[in-house]
Amino acid sequence: MRQILFAGAIGLFLTLVGTPLLIKLLARKGYGQFIRDDGPRSHGSKKGTPTMGGISFILATLIAYALAKVITGEDPTFSGVLVLFLMAGMGLVGFLDDYIKIVKQRSLGLRAKAKMAGQLIVGITFAVLSLQFADTRNNTPASTKLSFITDFGWSIGPVLFVVWALFMILAMSNGVNLTDGLDGLATGASVMVFGAYTFIGLWQFQESCANAVTLTNPSACFEVRDPLDLAVVASALMGACFGFLWWNTSPAKIFMGDTGSLALGGALAGLAICSRTELLLALLGGLFVLITMSVVIQVGSFRMTGKRVFRMAPLQHHFELKGWSEVLVVVRFWIIQGMCVIVGLGLFYAGWAADK
Repeated sequence: MRQILFAGAIGLFLTLVGTPLLIKLLARKGYGQFIRDDGPRSHGSKKGTPTMGGISFILATLIAYALAKVITGEDPTFSGVLVLFLMAGMGLVGFLDDYIKIVKQRSLGLRAKAKMAGQLIVGITFAVLSLQFADTRNNTPASTKLSFITDFGWSIGPVLFVVWALFMILAMSNGVNLTDGLDGLATGASVMVFGAYTFIGLWQFQESCANAVTLTNPSACFEVRDPLDLAVVASALMGACFGFLWWNTSPAKIFMGDTGSLALGGALAGLAICSRTELLLALLGGLFVLITMSVVIQVGSFRMTGKRVFRMAPLQHHFELKGWSEVLVVVRFWIIQGMCVIVGLGLFYAGWAADK
């Protein structure tokens, strides 16, 4: 429990204090946001705002996790380290994308093939390694079974698992990336989901099958390799994103960029895979799914009928063009995300209570 508290508090402190230093550094180097001409006109004033702010909470999360381990004297786990690797690796791909945008002053950074190659390398490495490092109960960080509240059904095998893991990683990374269009929107939504995974990891630890002897009903337990450490990682991410939100909320002093959005999406997917809540993530991260689907619907409708369903996609821009202020859109979308988290956690608890 102390690890969770330390990780969250240190992550919060580091981004509160460190982000303004990053803002000054990026501003001095002229690393400002490039605004697309086809976006909402109200976004023109954001041109030049420092970007690549994801550097702040990525570093804060890594440091917070490490310091929490040093302070409590606990050892890192394979599950925790793998999720952090996935976060940092996806963040590196996003950083290269952001850097090219800034240097070449264009809205597109890495070429599509190069960006996809980077994501595939990081994702495949994570997926393959997550099936290694079995503990004394023969649990690896990930499972080849699909999962909702816990694993279910037959094993899909290592090859299909890698494909499934890649789909989750790419889907969540792109989902967060599409959501990151308004000040604080993606950051605030991510804080809620990481808070949910902090609770899930702690609950899974308390009801772990490794402690079956002390449980009232040993059959209603969670077979997760390192649930407590996943809670530590989630807490560090929650605290770091919360501190970053102070500077990222409207009017934003800094944007997370692809550096941050790809990292957050990777972290969310990694936590879901390692905590055996893969399908539950679609509900816990419901806002990201909703916004992604708005783009899919818009593109599909235009290609098939030549007509647009929304005034502009992603969905948040549709409401901006309807006359909603940026802050109004963000707050209402946060409320939607909060409801998704509440329902998701309710189902998680109900699934456990039903077996209990």
